[in-house]
Amino acid sequence: MSGQNTAPITVGIYGAAGYAGQELVRLIAGHPGAQLVFATSDQDAGQPVPGVDLLYKAHNDAGPGSAQVVFLSMPHLASAPLAAAAYAGGTKVIDLSADLRLDTPEAFQQWYGAPHPAPELLPVPYGLPEINRAQIAGAPIIANPGCYPTATLLGLYPLLEAHALSESAPIIIDAKSGVSGAGRKPTATTHFVEVFGNLSPYNIGRTHRHTGEIDQEIGRRNGKTGPVIFSPHLLPVDRGLMATIYVTLATPWAATALQSLYEETYADEPLVKVLPKGQQATLHHVTRQNHGAISITPATDTHVVIVSVIDNLLKGAASQAVQNFNLMFGLPETLGLLS
Repeated sequence: MSGQNTAPITVGIYGAAGYAGQELVRLIAGHPGAQLVFATSDQDAGQPVPGVDLLYKAHNDAGPGSAQVVFLSMPHLASAPLAAAAYAGGTKVIDLSADLRLDTPEAFQQWYGAPHPAPELLPVPYGLPEINRAQIAGAPIIANPGCYPTATLLGLYPLLEAHALSESAPIIIDAKSGVSGAGRKPTATTHFVEVFGNLSPYNIGRTHRHTGEIDQEIGRRNGKTGPVIFSPHLLPVDRGLMATIYVTLATPWAATALQSLYEETYADEPLVKVLPKGQQATLHHVTRQNHGAISITPATDTHVVIVSVIDNLLKGAASQAVQNFNLMFGLPETLGLLS
């Protein structure tokens, strides 16, 4: 479909009752080029879908062939079989799970500890538009990135493209996400009593599954860098994600040159804001908004602190998926995302 075609694109959303799924429903319902035709939730099947005139269907009762594209906001391992069935029937796919983000079945096995459920689909374009726009446009299947990799890669991208990073010093990512990043189903570590007034690291070092995505995309852009050391934390807020990234440069850079590099890289990107010199990115810059924000602070002439913030449910999930939807169908990239 081209941007001139006025017929709405029919959309189905699997996993529509989760936090990211709810945001997708809201965005697609308000999108001038889309028509939501089904939304699924096994737990809520038969109940009204908030904000639209539909009832939730059970996953198995929603045929992907009734839509031109499906968004899969499902757990990993459950998503890829749905993607394969939809693709085989001619329906396009935007997958918000982890199933299609890694290029090979071997990488998936390494990071997720299970055989890939649909290895014949790999690889597919990695749906970070600011970095991979040419590969995303018109693709029949797109892997929506994880929230932590989105913030991290946007923060690193200008330096990766400039080949400015040391080949031996580690890239240290101190990241913090609101509790909605853990999903809607409560657990012993995410319910209110555990989270309130607390700050908890988890899967630190090189054990978090998103490390594989970050490694893959850094390697694709830059080749050799030092190891990624990734330490996520659970922040006692409902939403928002901050990646504070510490890097060592291969050669000295002036502070003004670094600021200019970021401003020039993202000058034409409506969904990434580079903050003025001296201003620090905070969650309030991005919560409940579709863009990310970045601040750059030189510590020395070879050491830099980058703060990259996003709303984990929007630029980290649903609004990025809609950005990919627009690219997939040749629509204006920010349609339905910027007023």
